[in-house]
Amino acid sequence: MTSALFDHAKRVAGSYLQPLLEAAAQRGVDAQALENAAGLAPGALDPLPESLPADVYVRLLDIGAGLANDPHFGLHVGQCVKLGTYTVYGLILLSCRDFGQVFEQTMRYEQLAHDLGRSSMTIDDEMARYTWHSNYGSAHRHLADSVFSGIRVFSNWLAGMKLPANQLTLTHDGGPAELREEYVRVLGEMPVFGAQTNTASFTSAMLSWPVPNADVSLYPVLQQHAEQLLQQRTTLQPSITQQVHAAIVANLSHGQVRLASIAQELKLSPRTLQRKLSDAGSSFQQVLDQARFALARDYLRRPELSLVDIAFLLGYQEQSAFNHAFKEWAGVNPGAYRSS
Repeated sequence: MTSALFDHAKRVAGSYLQPLLEAAAQRGVDAQALENAAGLAPGALDPLPESLPADVYVRLLDIGAGLANDPHFGLHVGQCVKLGTYTVYGLILLSCRDFGQVFEQTMRYEQLAHDLGRSSMTIDDEMARYTWHSNYGSAHRHLADSVFSGIRVFSNWLAGMKLPANQLTLTHDGGPAELREEYVRVLGEMPVFGAQTNTASFTSAMLSWPVPNADVSLYPVLQQHAEQLLQQRTTLQPSITQQVHAAIVANLSHGQVRLASIAQELKLSPRTLQRKLSDAGSSFQQVLDQARFALARDYLRRPELSLVDIAFLLGYQEQSAFNHAFKEWAGVNPGAYRSS
């Protein structure tokens, strides 16, 4: 059921897909096998596409792990990261004066490489905490593993040496306990699993460490180019799924949302809206579920809202209907999700 909640408007750059294909190929799984297993058109992955939907990328991670019989496929995907993986923002990191600036630029420009999640940084006394907020939840273990494995590879490369291991917490369960030593081999230290956030903690003094061989003279040029690319992303016409998502969110608390009412708001016939969503690889029910699930997670973080309140805000007539739907999406009921 989780796959129905993915947002097809979110994308992954083709260059970000390359490490996944490389890790799969190293384990005897070629692009055609991935295409067939994922139900993609022949040639969808080879030659490398300019971009692909983020939900397809996440599905390919899970499929690749299964086809390769690799319980740590995500870790091994991260190990295949190269400079070009992160598109233009990877070049910006090479022009940063120190690691503090590296993290600042990551938080601003990572969206040029993917829409899989977003980064944040907090500094508390002598500790810095980098958190990666996944858009896909803890069920997709290989995604978080690939992100932090890739960060370690790229950070070591920027530093010109093997950096000390971070104190790492991950929201997923770590997979089979008897196979977890691979985390130590790849990441340098065993993470804490089942945590509330995907967070790497390290001494804040590292933020002032210089980036050896950084060509800081290129930074203004690269930043200007990256800003132009960001501007293009914000000025593009919103996709049909984004338009429907926004309309659903705006109307949920005012009553039950229906295809006909959303179509009328978007000045489309219901049939035309259905066709446009289908062409985008989605459906009205999928976008509705995705919107409700995202809002539900936000509402559940607000203790002043009861489950009855949340059910009403999401357009449900009965709390029981909300409880059932949420368990389908998250694997646990809303009460258990809130307490965890």
